[in-house]
Amino acid sequence: MNVECLRVSVTNKCNLRCVYCHPLDDYGLMERQEILKLEEILRIVTLFAECGIRKVRLTGGEPLLRSDIVRLVRELAVVAGIKELSITTNGVFLKPLAAELKAAGLRRVNISVDSMERRTYKRITGFDLLPAVVEGIRKAIDVGLAPVKLNSVIIKGANDSEKQIAALAGMSVHLPLTVRFIEYCPTNKYTKPASHYVPNGVVRAIIERKYGPLYSIVMGQGNGPALYFKIRDSAGAIGFISGRSSTFCRSCSRLRLTSDGKVMPCLYSARAHDIKTFIRNGQSDRQIRDFLSRIISEKANYTKSNSFEEEFSMCKIGG
Repeated sequence: MNVECLRVSVTNKCNLRCVYCHPLDDYGLMERQEILKLEEILRIVTLFAECGIRKVRLTGGEPLLRSDIVRLVRELAVVAGIKELSITTNGVFLKPLAAELKAAGLRRVNISVDSMERRTYKRITGFDLLPAVVEGIRKAIDVGLAPVKLNSVIIKGANDSEKQIAALAGMSVHLPLTVRFIEYCPTNKYTKPASHYVPNGVVRAIIERKYGPLYSIVMGQGNGPALYFKIRDSAGAIGFISGRSSTFCRSCSRLRLTSDGKVMPCLYSARAHDIKTFIRNGQSDRQIRDFLSRIISEKANYTKSNSFEEEFSMCKIGG
């Protein structure tokens, strides 16, 4: 397996409190000095690129909360070897930043939005900010961030009604974007997988009852574990990421760099490598590069399947 993707969490701060990521009563933010500095992120990504990483995605928390996010994008966009730079955001602050991010070198964007109904959106995220997100989606399309992908986690009892799912899928009918339905996965002590889980087979059946049979398509860049389809005559596409009802671990080519400087070969394992200590203890580029090469080798030979045995916080690891 060729390990070429790195997800970089640039902050664990977020302006939302989504029930599956960072609940309303969990405010476990790290001290500022624990978070990687811009220069540290650049150095780590540069050394990763020398080890074969080609795709970088910035995540959070909410990455657009970093005051230096545009500068960070600009610096990362010119790192030798990096062929694709993207970002995952909740979209609340995307409208005023989209043009700057595009000019700085950002290629594409994923936007987390779990409902197109304001009341449900507020119930899931804790805040009534859906109109700002919709404006951010349209602005991202207007400035040429492509493809725009919407990430929607379907939760039983929250946004799993036929009306809710059809409304999300319907965004792909008239807009040139991809709506990706992501199976709910347990992430921390607040989540209850058995009661909240909706298989993507159920989601697809709802979509097909509304819009007719979906037909399979092959997407270009940034495919990852998703399977893609189209509603007939639609401008966009539908994707399914089925992390519970199927297993794709053996084909996973992603590493994660947490906001406090740990490299995780697998999202569902507690195993992590502290790269921040290497950086701050004055290790040379060669020493750090050798360390990263060993991590990549470990990832390439990793055999764990997505059994969801570990407890983790998505706001600290990144999506």
